Amino acid sequence: MDINYELYKVFYHVAKSLSFSDAANELFISQSAVSQSIKTLEKRLNQTLFIRSTKRVALTKEGELLLKHVEPAINLIVRGENQLCADPKSGMQLRIGASDTICRYYLVPYLNKFHKQYPNIHIKVTNATSLQCATLLERNEVDVIVTNSPNPALNNTMEILPVKEFKDIFIANPEAFPLTDRSITLKELQQYPILMLDKRSTTSMFLHNLFLENSMDLVPSVELSSNDLLIDLAKIGLGIAFIPDFCVKELTDLSVIQIDQEIPSRLLVASYHKDIPLSDAGKYFIESMTNSMEN
Repeated sequence: MDINYELYKVFYHVAKSLSFSDAANELFISQSAVSQSIKTLEKRLNQTLFIRSTKRVALTKEGELLLKHVEPAINLIVRGENQLCADPKSGMQLRIGASDTICRYYLVPYLNKFHKQYPNIHIKVTNATSLQCATLLERNEVDVIVTNSPNPALNNTMEILPVKEFKDIFIANPEAFPLTDRSITLKELQQYPILMLDKRSTTSMFLHNLFLENSMDLVPSVELSSNDLLIDLAKIGLGIAFIPDFCVKELTDLSVIQIDQEIPSRLLVASYHKDIPLSDAGKYFIESMTNSMEN
């Protein structure tokens, strides 16, 4: 089907803003031109893409499906244009997706090393959960992601490279929870208040699966989106926090609670899209992490 790219471009801007007027301003064309472009696209596809009313614009199911395919294509074209037109003096951009925890406790030295090697390349970091980062990569909204693994959102369109092995640990204030003199079972642990990340995280999925594998349900007392907050709450004795070991540099006011069964190791992995060429800068960034893994 021969459809002008400009029609998809107009569709993309309307779909992202859900506003014909905002799309018109973004594209520097009239609102009537935007409306006519959408009508033309709908006619050629024989599908209704938007639900229009006096108060709002919404995507139909067909519109949502089309956006999933158009968005990565638009982003890929923009990325190519930026690379072709980049000023050698100002450099280009490396877009990285990673969670707050991974950024703070793992990525900082690699970002520092990358900046020294490529001082003219702008680093854009998008913070999102590991699950969300995979979606960002699939949509070509980032060039590289660093996520926890296992991660069900990673798929066979992505190159996946291990960069760090780590363990998850249970930590608590030893005065509030004097359990450091022995190992405890998961069944015993179940009796205490558990502090953990919310269900949108791979860490939460990992711990819930661990309990399910042992025929137990996990009902956390607190679910948050920040490991730093979990550590703070554990310090004041609010409960036992479940966090990756690389988040704790010093166990001040905290102790590790030993479990009588081994908790499987997990990985941090770097990933990029197999079908989209990675820049030399992007390759350097990933190699700096994989080389550390090998050493």
